Amino acid sequence: MTIDTSMHPCFSASAKHKFGRIHLPVAPKCNISCNFCNRKFDCANESRPGVTSTVLSPAQAALYLQKVKALVECPITVVGIAGPGDPFANPEETMETLRRVRADDSQIILCIASNGLNLEPYVEELAELQTSHVTVTVNAVDPKIGAKIYRWVRPQPNKVYRGEEGAQYLLDCQLASIHALKRCGITVKINTIVMPGVNDHHISEITQKMADLGVDIQNCMALVPVEGTPFAELDAPEPKQMMEIRQQIRQVLPQMSHCARCRADAVGLLGEANSELIQDALIEAATGPLNPMDDRPYVAVASLEGMLVNQHLGESEQLWIFARDPDGEFEMVETRPTPLPGSGSRRWEDLAERLIDCRAVLAAHAGPSPKTTLAKAGIRVMVAEGLIDEALELVYSGQKPRMPLRVSAAGSGCDSDGIGCSPCSGPGTGCG
Repeated sequence: MTIDTSMHPCFSASAKHKFGRIHLPVAPKCNISCNFCNRKFDCANESRPGVTSTVLSPAQAALYLQKVKALVECPITVVGIAGPGDPFANPEETMETLRRVRADDSQIILCIASNGLNLEPYVEELAELQTSHVTVTVNAVDPKIGAKIYRWVRPQPNKVYRGEEGAQYLLDCQLASIHALKRCGITVKINTIVMPGVNDHHISEITQKMADLGVDIQNCMALVPVEGTPFAELDAPEPKQMMEIRQQIRQVLPQMSHCARCRADAVGLLGEANSELIQDALIEAATGPLNPMDDRPYVAVASLEGMLVNQHLGESEQLWIFARDPDGEFEMVETRPTPLPGSGSRRWEDLAERLIDCRAVLAAHAGPSPKTTLAKAGIRVMVAEGLIDEALELVYSGQKPRMPLRVSAAGSGCDSDGIGCSPCSGPGTGCG
């Protein structure tokens, strides 16, 4: 039976108000560093690529998909993987997820968005799984321009390219991947981010090169300057400039103009924010076992005395481990020492190994590094304050614990990642 690809809302403007998509956030690692990108976890108020509230394992993602289909009103016709890193910097997780989804639904449209660096080796299996649409982000076909966009390109864990060499390596991989995709009959969309003063004069060359490769459609997107990136101070292109660019290249390659710049965990119709029900389902999936056959019975808590969630994760010398007994009561099982500070990201990797039987960590505060590292191991870091039993009740029922509201001495709010309180070195019991 042939899959009806006309129901893909990103590739068909007529489908965007009828059919929904879901992005499964199973790919946290990235293999290039872009000067416009800041991949920030757990930021529900931002809607842009690279952002997600959590990361799922393939098994968690499959269960989450089934729950979402029952929750949303629109039919989910597309399952995509778009990060929050790059799918093929996480090829095992990506391909296992696609296999699980295809085994459960022979008619769902499978879609991938990638930078193209490590895509080519997986093209044939993508075709076997009937992956119908692949998006490749191409921002330059001139290495001199690409060198201004990418800080580094890492094709292997121990191999890093920089400057023009890195840009050329990435481009060669992108061209080979696109050629392989078209050879297998897969629809290819090119995303191109228009960056004033960097590549805005170069778009027509990109378009012509992609057209020569047989690409099906292009999506030119205006740069959105993001705080904390090298391009944060660049001006976004004006709507008039974007319109002129699209008009200039439309005769060479069809242009997409309804892109919603989706998050890596987006669900539903294009342009709609994830509902609270969807967020709850995502949290429930993330705090469950990595594999339904596994058992993760415990929750770790950063606490000064074992009664309150009241300690900064980074300042905790030990974590209190809790379990739920058959009667529904919570009991403290043990305490576990945390790795000593000073080893950078390795500290959080070591902590993830120590907490492999825990579904979540509760803390009064936690920075982005432990959140990201523990999320990769399927352990969600949840920021909360108050009685441990109350927070545990919400975690075990798949809900969010109460988020604290802190106010600094200067009167400015501080979010869950500590922005606004970065100079603070207090005891982790809150500002005020």
